[in-house]
Amino acid sequence: MDFAYSPKVEALRAKLGAFMDGHVVPRLAEWQREVDAGAWPPSMIERLKRQARAEGLWNLFLPGLHEDEPGTRLTNLEYAPLAEIMGRVFWASEIFNCSAPDTGNMELLHLFATPEQREAWLVPLLHGEIRSCFAMT
Repeated sequence: MDFAYSPKVEALRAKLGAFMDGHVVPRLAEWQREVDAGAWPPSMIERLKRQARAEGLWNLFLPGLHEDEPGTRLTNLEYAPLAEIMGRVFWASEIFNCSAPDTGNMELLHLFATPEQREAWLVPLLHGEIRSCFAMT
């Protein structure tokens, strides 16, 4: 079996790595200062989200099944090296709208929601306008 990354994944790895190195990692100390001062969410989060979305680094996890659906259409195997890059900074996945529990909830809504549920919950989650939660009893 060939485990080499496809050209699509290599391009996304390079783009994501450059974004992390250029925009996320340099803000680690700023993030910590703001959190220590009680700011939540830290002020740079929304700016970084807008920038990541503008650069096409948004909803990377969602394996859209058809061209007209949201997502990157990456398999889990293709998404894994991107998750590894984001995982170097524990809060970075939120910048790319790829953080739990939102990712799992978006996948479930994408696959099984009614049109009304998609409009009410999936669309705002995909746009990063709301966050979601998960509870288990």
